[in-house]
Amino acid sequence: MRPSARPPALTAHTRGVRAVAAVAAVVTVAAGLAVRAGADGAFAKYAGSALYTVLLCTLVALCAPRARPAAVASTALGLSWAVEFAQLTGVPAQWSAHSTAARMVLGSTFNAPDLLWYAVGAAAAWAVQAGVRRLAKR
Repeated sequence: MRPSARPPALTAHTRGVRAVAAVAAVVTVAAGLAVRAGADGAFAKYAGSALYTVLLCTLVALCAPRARPAAVASTALGLSWAVEFAQLTGVPAQWSAHSTAARMVLGSTFNAPDLLWYAVGAAAAWAVQAGVRRLAKR
């Protein structure tokens, strides 16, 4: 018997994880916009950095709903750090000069403290996702 070429059907759990991840992404973007609108200075900058990684966590969970919270957070942290280190090349700055979307996603200049705040965001997202997962198993 030949295995089916069709992907497995989405389970209720997978659909639920994706729905929660999508809502969390919208809430994270709203939180980021609220922080930028209501605060300034270092707090706004570093809260935005942490929320950037939280958003990446929600997007990773959306794409890989069966992934464990540690894998989701690690992947998002790695992506955040890759984007930050890419800023050392100057390419994101060039793209950001021509595109608001590129500026929002890639930034423009390397800032070492962002690396720490990305880790804070990944840790926070991991804690929330692991807690929600534990509650869902009850």
